[in-house]
Amino acid sequence: MSEKLVIVESPAKAKTISKILGRSYRVKASNGHVVDLPRSQLAVDVKNDFKPKYITIRGRGKIIKELKDSVKKVKEVYLATDPDREGEAISWHLAQTLDLNPEASCRIEFHEITKRAIEAAMKTPRPIDLNRVNAQQARRILDRLFGYKLSPLLWAKVRRGLSAGRVQSVALRLICQREAEIDGFKQEEYWSITGDFYPVAQEGDLFSAQLVKVNGKKVKIPDQATASALQKRIEKASFRIIDVKKRERKRYPAAPFTTSTLQQEASRKLGFSARKTMSLAQQLYEGLEIGGEGSVGLITYIRTDAVRIAQEAQEECRKIILARFGKEYLPAKPPTYKTKATAAQEAHEAIRPTVVGRLPEEVKPFLSRDQFRLYQLIWNRFIASQMQAAVLDLMTVELEGEAFLFRANGRKIKAPGFLILYQEDRDDKDEEETGYLPDLQVGADLSIKAIRPEQHFTQPPARYSEAMLVKTLEEKGIGRPSTYATIIDTIRKRNYVVLENKRFMPTELGLVVDRLLKENFPRVVDPDFTARMEEKLDQVEEGAVDWVDTVRDFYEPFSSELKKAEESIERVQLADEVSTVKCEYCGRMMVYKYGRYGRFLACPGYPDCKNVKSIQKETGVTCPECKKGQIVERRSKKGRKFYGCNQYPACEFTSWYQPAKDSCPECGSFCVLKYSKTKGEYVTCTRQGCSYQQPVKKEETEGGSTGA
Repeated sequence: MSEKLVIVESPAKAKTISKILGRSYRVKASNGHVVDLPRSQLAVDVKNDFKPKYITIRGRGKIIKELKDSVKKVKEVYLATDPDREGEAISWHLAQTLDLNPEASCRIEFHEITKRAIEAAMKTPRPIDLNRVNAQQARRILDRLFGYKLSPLLWAKVRRGLSAGRVQSVALRLICQREAEIDGFKQEEYWSITGDFYPVAQEGDLFSAQLVKVNGKKVKIPDQATASALQKRIEKASFRIIDVKKRERKRYPAAPFTTSTLQQEASRKLGFSARKTMSLAQQLYEGLEIGGEGSVGLITYIRTDAVRIAQEAQEECRKIILARFGKEYLPAKPPTYKTKATAAQEAHEAIRPTVVGRLPEEVKPFLSRDQFRLYQLIWNRFIASQMQAAVLDLMTVELEGEAFLFRANGRKIKAPGFLILYQEDRDDKDEEETGYLPDLQVGADLSIKAIRPEQHFTQPPARYSEAMLVKTLEEKGIGRPSTYATIIDTIRKRNYVVLENKRFMPTELGLVVDRLLKENFPRVVDPDFTARMEEKLDQVEEGAVDWVDTVRDFYEPFSSELKKAEESIERVQLADEVSTVKCEYCGRMMVYKYGRYGRFLACPGYPDCKNVKSIQKETGVTCPECKKGQIVERRSKKGRKFYGCNQYPACEFTSWYQPAKDSCPECGSFCVLKYSKTKGEYVTCTRQGCSYQQPVKKEETEGGSTGA
């Protein structure tokens, strides 16, 4: 009984840690939580200090038995779940389930799966932190109370299968609020006037400037008549340069990634959803097979609000910058960044490579395409965060002619600094980078090449993209960044919102649910209320307040609102959305319905006519089998995507692979898109014996660059 047992959440994590610790340790995985609140009941005793009723999760019995058997065979057991509230709660439940003493030094914590971090953690075990456990338990109970009390109300008053939640309802409120702003927006016309000028003595040095003042007052041009009148006057004026200002400005790199900023940038640069980003990041954190190294954790822990960097990682990073880019890209002192993390999260680091010297191009052969793209994004961002600031040369020129003042702004990069590697993307693209202006001197007379009036209209606020929504939720202190992927998934699956052109729009159902909650539960959908709740949970984690009192303070007013709402809300009748598809059996126009796998078409004549159809996304490719139908995207009963002929059942052609738009240039047969780690995405012929393959060009693939 000399062996020691280490229990982690996932098999992948267990495999990586087992390689590090060696044969004297057994490393087992719990596969996440082993107990939870049952789905079939509230499982919270509101009258008895909100005591939760936990049960063993279905399917975990065998795992628990294996863990109990392993515990009997060793002298020491260490719980090495994730270093956050959720991980602490999993350790606490494991301790109770396996009859371990939570007050003993059985808990180890690390923020990266590396030999250095694991060995350091093994030397400093500690008791389970009950404050963290209580914070997680308070959140879980609040979510259960809000969700399980509100959702049945929506079933009774709107439609079965709906849900409401402490955070998802606030996210829906933000989207609906933005839609109301857009609906209420009144567009206004305005005009601008741009002049193309050049110095009389330097005819080749053409530059553009904007009209900013007339008679010393800020210009406002409401319509074309005013713009045309100004244009005629300007064209007759004589202009000269009255002011030239030159200055330098430094642009500093963005901090290394937190959970939220990683989700935002992966959405902007790579086109990844929050869920996809978190899934890939989890794989990179837990460990992947990297050639002769075996299973290796490539990045630090992915659920963090901190931007702190370990000193040794910073030093390693500076060596990489010096070697790869040169001393002009290395600042005299390592940059530091202010963190928003709470006191309980101060030990956390930003998301960074575990070994900075493990270059993206070196690990690329061992990663999937998307794993590589995310790792490269994290590596680039981290390295750039430690690089020299960029230096910009800015120039502002003012020119005057009679009553008119024009202004031109120019900039150019004097020293690229971190921009040579990485530049953070923006959601608003209003600030355009302008080119540098020619060498202009005060007093120089100017000639006019053209005066160009241009019509504009004020624009409503933009709908939320996924990156914008994540950013807003974080800025307002709503929920935790690690839960945003689930929140966004939920409001989409419930058909409260749809994505159109990568922007969230509320559906009629979403608007109805939001209005019902806003009118009857104003506190539940109030972002400030939800943010205060998050602050209270942080205080529970820090041991400053009692978790039961915290739950009671939020639940009791909600309970009163719920009783009033159950009596006062009338049943809401939602009309089905009518499609343009005619039922081939009875001639009625089919309507959109919602099922387990999303939207489908159904005949409104039910039960007399029971015709239903899947909604088919066309690919624009002719069926290679019947030559009549079109290949469309479909879903299997298990929700898996596949492709088939729209003439089914007359034609039963199907393919798991997306069809390519063009036929094989060598034999004329049907081609599909495939992907492999070594080849990337490529087009290949499906005819047996034909060897045609062609890589997909970068611009044809989804997503964007991970660089600047």
